[in-house]
Amino acid sequence: MTRVVVVGDLMTDAVARARYALARASDTPAIVTMHGGGSGANIASWLAVEGAEVAFIGRRGADITGRNRDMELMGYGVDARLVMDPERPTGTCVVLVTHKGERTMLSDPGANAALSPEDLPRDLFGGGHLHLSGYTLINEGSRDAGLAALDMARRSGMSISVDCSSSAPLERTGAEPFLEWTNGAKLLFANVDQAKVLTGRDDPEAAAKVLTAWFPQVVIKMNDEGALWFGNSRSEPVRVDAEPVDRIIDGTGAGDAFCAGFLPPWLEGKPPSEALTAGCHLAAQAISHLGARPRL
Repeated sequence: MTRVVVVGDLMTDAVARARYALARASDTPAIVTMHGGGSGANIASWLAVEGAEVAFIGRRGADITGRNRDMELMGYGVDARLVMDPERPTGTCVVLVTHKGERTMLSDPGANAALSPEDLPRDLFGGGHLHLSGYTLINEGSRDAGLAALDMARRSGMSISVDCSSSAPLERTGAEPFLEWTNGAKLLFANVDQAKVLTGRDDPEAAAKVLTAWFPQVVIKMNDEGALWFGNSRSEPVRVDAEPVDRIIDGTGAGDAFCAGFLPPWLEGKPPSEALTAGCHLAAQAISHLGARPRL
């Protein structure tokens, strides 16, 4: 199986799941739990649990939280290459989950924002596949590291996939710079909102077709409508329905789990429908429990 190197963000997620509709400017009973998070680290964790050989490159604080996140990744079977930042804390994200499962996130990147090209272990860039979390490029402090990772991957002949990560910061960054930075990636992951930011198209099929001007293959994640794949060698997209779940507990990390499900069969050359189905399967697992990581 192809080794996957993930470059991205490591976070602690403080998940507050409201029991009832939010009472603005007052109190709402909630379940508050702490979990390992960060899009890149989540994808690496799901990949490892699914049996992939995976390394994760990131940055953490010199704090107990960072040590816990490091130990968690190793527990999943991830080859964690984390640089310890002497000044910045480990990143934290407050995830507000409504009683209907909708999420709003407040993020403090902490040490993630200081990831530098010098933090990238050269021994990991010698073949295999690079998956880059879009947060690394969107955050100005870690952008040079993301660009260096892409350059090293291209030079060593690695295949490359990129995830757009989040629509609001992507919009603040701008579509044109993001598309320019990720030029040369073979596969782009985006959800409907992110695809609209990049193309201006509401329809996911139309957005995917536009994006194949930059990427040979595009995957659009469509939440409860499943996902679609479109390649610039195909006239029509491939669509797969979402896997049904009894109850949505927490949507945090569902898109990360999808990417981790999609990549192994895609790297093995399996049909896009098979990769999409595998992605939807892991996404269904992710939304069925609290937190963005697999259950151990």
